[in-house]
Amino acid sequence: MGKRRCVVAALAAIMLMMELAALTVAENRRSMLSNGLGMTPPMGWNSWNHFGCNIDEKMIRETADALVSTGLSKLGYEYVNIDDCWAEISRDDKGNLVPKKSTFPSGIKALADYVHKKGLKLGIYSDAGYFTCSRRMPGSLGYEEQDAKTFASWGIDYLKYDNCNNDGSKPTQRYPVMTRALMKAGRPIFFSLCEWGDMHPAEWGAPLGNSWRTTNDISDNWESMISRADQNEIYAEYARPGGWNDPDMLEVGNGGMTKDEYIVHFSLWAISKAPLLLGCDIRNMTRETMDIITNKEVIAVNQDPYGFQAKKVRMEGDQEIWSAPLSGYKIAVVLLNRGPVRYSTTARWDDIGLDPKTVVQARDLWEHKTLKTTFVGNLTATLRPHSCKLYVLKPIA
Repeated sequence: MGKRRCVVAALAAIMLMMELAALTVAENRRSMLSNGLGMTPPMGWNSWNHFGCNIDEKMIRETADALVSTGLSKLGYEYVNIDDCWAEISRDDKGNLVPKKSTFPSGIKALADYVHKKGLKLGIYSDAGYFTCSRRMPGSLGYEEQDAKTFASWGIDYLKYDNCNNDGSKPTQRYPVMTRALMKAGRPIFFSLCEWGDMHPAEWGAPLGNSWRTTNDISDNWESMISRADQNEIYAEYARPGGWNDPDMLEVGNGGMTKDEYIVHFSLWAISKAPLLLGCDIRNMTRETMDIITNKEVIAVNQDPYGFQAKKVRMEGDQEIWSAPLSGYKIAVVLLNRGPVRYSTTARWDDIGLDPKTVVQARDLWEHKTLKTTFVGNLTATLRPHSCKLYVLKPIA
C-alpha cells in the first residue's frame, strides 16, 4: 500500500504542477491585443479551401443556415469566415472598401446581421499589402485604421490578415499597425495573422493576434496535411489561451484523402489545439464527413481549457506518439502510423509524463468506448496505413 500511495502522491504533484502552469499561462496576457477572444481555439468555417474566389452572399447565408441545421453550431462551430475576393478592385471616393456588387449586392453589414441572428459570427479577409493574394481586391496596407473601423461598423467578428503584395517590409512592421487599428475600432475582433510562418510568427505573434499561421497553405492530400502538422508541432510551447498556432484550415470532406487520413487530420488538429475551421461545402456533406467533424470527444480535446498543444514525444520510423496534458488529470495521446503498411505502435508512460507504475484507464475517442482492460507502463495498438488512434488516458491508481 505504501508504494501505491507514493505513486498516487507523485502523480497528484505532477498534475498540480500542470494546473498551476496552465493558470500562469492564462494569466500572462499579451501586452497589446487584450481582446478576451480565443480562450480556446476558434471553430467555424472558411470559404477558401473549397470555393476559392467563387463566393457570393447567397452561399454564405446558406452556409450559416447549414451550420445551424446540421447541429454544428451547437458543437462550437460559430465563425462563418469569408476569405479572399469579396470586394471591388477599387475603393470608393472616400477610400473605403466596397463589397463586390455582383456577388455581395446587399453589403457585408446585412450579411453580418443575418449571421448574428443565427447566433453565429462573421469573419472577413484582408491583407497587409496593397492587394490581396488573388489581386482581385485591395489590401489594407496604408488603410489599416480606416478598414478596421469599417469592419467594426459592419459587425465583423474575425479578421484573417494575409501577407501578399506588400511593400517588402517585414511582417513584424506591418502586422502591429492593424493590431493597433483593431484595438481602436471599438469592437472585439479575433485577429488571425496569416504570414505563412515565414518569420516564425509563433515567436512574436502573441502580443499582436489571437492566432498565427505556422505553415504555408494546406492542400487536400496526405503529404501536404502531415507536413503542415509537422511544421506546426515545432512551435507547441507558444500556444496558449488567447493565442494559437495555426497549421491552416481543415480539408476534411473535400475528397482528396481517405477516411483514415481525414481522421488523422482531425485528430492532429484537435490535439494540436489548432483552429478547427471547416473547409468543405457544409451544405452538401457525406455521413462520413459529418461523423468526423461532429465527434464531441475529439472536439473536447481541442477545446480543453488548459490549451496545451501536443508534442511528438516519440518517433520511430513511420510510428509516432503525440501527447498533451488535459484538465482533470487526463492526458490525450495520438498513436500515429504514417507508413504504407500495418504496424503495431506503443505509447510508453515515461514518454508522456506518467510514472511507469501508474494504472491508466483508456478511452478510445473514435470508437467511443472505454477499453475494458486497464494499462500499466504502456499501451499498444495495431494501426492500418495512414491511420491513428486517439485516446484520453485517465490515471486511476
